[in-house]
Amino acid sequence: MNNLTRRGFALTGLAAVGVTAACGNGVGSNGATEIDARVDATLAYLYNEYPNTVDLRNKATGVLVMPLITEAGFGFGGGYGRGALRVNDTTVDYYSATKGSVGFQIGAQQHAHVLFFMTEGALGEFRRSNGWAAGAGVEYVVANEGGDLSAETTNLLAPVIAVVFGQAGLKIGATLEGIKYSRIIP
Repeated sequence: MNNLTRRGFALTGLAAVGVTAACGNGVGSNGATEIDARVDATLAYLYNEYPNTVDLRNKATGVLVMPLITEAGFGFGGGYGRGALRVNDTTVDYYSATKGSVGFQIGAQQHAHVLFFMTEGALGEFRRSNGWAAGAGVEYVVANEGGDLSAETTNLLAPVIAVVFGQAGLKIGATLEGIKYSRIIP
């Protein structure tokens, strides 16, 4: 008889998510329309609730909007969301964000995030990559309860600024995590 450990169960679950995510190719679906509608609503909320992000938008060469990232974890964790890359307020590509984490964690949460590409070089590198992982070149700005974004002038010089907002749910712990963006056909 084969005993399934927690680690084996978690790895099997993550593998199953990856396999089922690749099942549909999106040709002929209305996925692009749904993503664009969610992106429009997310940007309207962001610019209305946090007016200082309009200045970021005006200075950015491109904006990647992830309207909803859902993540959960119990020891091992993962998350997924879909969004759109906009250049000059026009959608040019669609992307998925896949997040993985390991460590002491428990819970689930959802949030939205927007990446502002502040330089042509950062945007070009993102678009040319086969799968882009957020790393050291990204400056994170998190919306707090007071409705303000804590962006300093040094943040505005970063090549990529990530604004995280609209958090819901509860996930606690200490983890090592990463997020990868991949171009998709919705």
